Amino acid sequence: MSGIARIIRIHGRVQGVFFRDWTIGEARALGVSGWVRNRHDGSVEVYAAGEAETVDRFIDRLHDGSPPSRVEDVEVKDAVPEAVDGFVRRPTA
Repeated sequence: MSGIARIIRIHGRVQGVFFRDWTIGEARALGVSGWVRNRHDGSVEVYAAGEAETVDRFIDRLHDGSPPSRVEDVEVKDAVPEAVDGFVRRPTA
């Protein structure tokens, strides 16, 4: 297994429904590093880094989302690895 990094954009009813806190919990439970933030367009953006299998499992969970959310689309792009420690919330961008 090798380390990978991905930028994930989640669209749907994902703001104001505990999505970011849920994402942080899921990432930390799996051992994924990175960050999550709301976007001004109503989507949520996630940077995830870690072992390929673990990041893929995390992305699968993002397709389901937090219990009150409604995920309509998930975009995944390769990302340049950056130095991150743990998984945190970032300000809206």
